[in-house]
Amino acid sequence: MTDRLSGIVTPLLTPFNDDLTVADDLYVDHARHCLAQGSHYLSPFGTTSEALSHSVAERMRLVELLIDSGAARADQLMPGTGLCNLEETAALCRHAVDLGCRAVMTLPPFFFVTASDEGLYRYFSALIEKVGSDALTICLYHIPQYAGIGFTPALAARLSEAFPEVVTALKDSSGDWDNTRAVIEAAPSISVFPGSEGAMLEAMALGGGGCISASCNSNAAGIRRLYDLARANDTAGMDALKPQIDAHRAAVFSGGLIPGLKALKAEETGDARWLNLRPPLLNAAPELAAPLAETVWRG
Repeated sequence: MTDRLSGIVTPLLTPFNDDLTVADDLYVDHARHCLAQGSHYLSPFGTTSEALSHSVAERMRLVELLIDSGAARADQLMPGTGLCNLEETAALCRHAVDLGCRAVMTLPPFFFVTASDEGLYRYFSALIEKVGSDALTICLYHIPQYAGIGFTPALAARLSEAFPEVVTALKDSSGDWDNTRAVIEAAPSISVFPGSEGAMLEAMALGGGGCISASCNSNAAGIRRLYDLARANDTAGMDALKPQIDAHRAAVFSGGLIPGLKALKAEETGDARWLNLRPPLLNAAPELAAPLAETVWRG
């Protein structure tokens, strides 16, 4: 790995006990598993993590748990830190920096859906000043279909130019390849990660960083293999593997992402606690597991 952020990143699922507290034992085991299967980094508190169902204190505790348990090194972590207010977003970012995390993945202040590029530039400028650390590395998190607001290619480029040592990556979960390509072209210094492995090869061919994908929770070994083939420019290998990787992604999407992934984990581990989701989401149905299990790459 070089200093440029690259690889496959798992937005880590969060398991819950029946009382909806975090199941620490399952959490630690799953983190170890994802890294062992080939994930370069883990991103606790992405969308797949049910991030906005967690308090600030809970987020901090769980990042510390991953490190203190030995499940992950701090430099393998990219916690999600984006909230609607500067104070708590800065606190989460500062906490990650103080622990030595590789980066943070930060949403725009999502309630403010009419904010302009200028307003978002002001927000992130203030955030970087509040954290006040040369060790801060931000991966901008673009998911407008949920956040209601996002990063235009022009804004990504402006932030990268103004803060070249801080704003160094962007996760594009829009599902819009034209947007992904536009960000890569507008901000060549940013390492762009599609939110699906389906677009990973195309992004990497243009200089993208890899992918940050929900299905890294279930198919990290296969996605890592595809990434490695791309790095080796093995066209035949990529062509042979990609249909299976795409089939699993389609199964994950059909299973509703989080419910499907949790159902699969429940089946694989034999632990029904994996079926629990925090309200307002509904618990996963066990039958969602089968289509995912059938499409996991086995090597």
